[in-house]
Amino acid sequence: MPEKEKILKEKKLNFKEIFTTFYKKITAVDEREKPPVKEVMLDIIIALLPAAIFGCVVFGWMAAAVLAVGVLSAVLAEFLWNIIFKKPQTVLDLSAVVTGLLFGMVLPSTAPLWLVALGSIFAVVVIKLLLGGTKCNFLNPVAATRFLLLAVFPTMLTKFVLPFNVDTVASATSLDLAYRPDAVNITLTLKDAFFGIKAGCIGEVSIFLLIIGGLYLIIRRIVSPIIPICFVGTVALASLIAGQNVALAVLGGGLVIGALFVATDYFTTPTTPLGKVIFGVGCGVITFIIRSFTPWAEGVAVAVLVMNLLSPIFHRLITGQKFNFSWLKPVFEKLKTFWQWIVKKSGALWQWLKNKFSLLIARIRTKKEKKN
Repeated sequence: MPEKEKILKEKKLNFKEIFTTFYKKITAVDEREKPPVKEVMLDIIIALLPAAIFGCVVFGWMAAAVLAVGVLSAVLAEFLWNIIFKKPQTVLDLSAVVTGLLFGMVLPSTAPLWLVALGSIFAVVVIKLLLGGTKCNFLNPVAATRFLLLAVFPTMLTKFVLPFNVDTVASATSLDLAYRPDAVNITLTLKDAFFGIKAGCIGEVSIFLLIIGGLYLIIRRIVSPIIPICFVGTVALASLIAGQNVALAVLGGGLVIGALFVATDYFTTPTTPLGKVIFGVGCGVITFIIRSFTPWAEGVAVAVLVMNLLSPIFHRLITGQKFNFSWLKPVFEKLKTFWQWIVKKSGALWQWLKNKFSLLIARIRTKKEKKN
């Protein structure tokens, strides 16, 4: 009898040790040395290019123009920002290229080029540089800008063209077929939905090429598969429970590109495995709720933004760190510098206008005196 009790006690102890080890592993911060920013961004560009090129082939020169304007605007905005504020030039780290390319890929080919440029500049200057800068921004620039532009210019960003037929505008996509089948009059096979022969945004249509790019990043250990699996899996499970078309819910819209390339942003996501699980599941739940119960056709951008804001809280609760807001210091410093620059330039502009106005008044008085 004592021997049996001893064996049971040892088993119980082993189970406790296993659980403790597992918990420590899933709550441990990833302390691996991260590769240089330029190397990471180059890998992301390589992963995005197949889907981007496919989008240009399917939607024609308009898609190529949108991507080109997005990249050039982002690079130029960061270049001029560093010159104006006398900062070290960071254009060569390719982060602006990634922002501009990814932003262009989540837009339809019918998007006005001026709106593409405006959004790309806003993503780089406001969301990335003003709110912390590279490695310090707490919001994903692409998700934040897409959400804002979609709220302000909804009609301009919801006009899609049919593949290989850029003259035919389609207001419905495969996502509408999944969530609002009675309101649309389109047919789509799963094969076309998977390989990208469908209406949609430039970079989101080919799920096959997006998965290839995502696998490349996972193999290169640039991103973790935890967030994409939890994100997509949650949407699929919720759609199944709700009796919706699971395949089209996953293959339609920007779920895959959002899960693989936006939600896995190197600098705005948790660093612990448990945090990644919570982040992915949270994104999936929010996306499903927005798609199913709101008039919005897509909810990926909003889901990522909400979880970006909650990410620091999850990190501190999981790791047991005390709450502090030191991470906001660079944000306030950027805003202070920007405000000082505006005040300085406004004063100079006012003085220039004042001098010009005084000169104009003097000329008018001189002419009147000559007439008299």
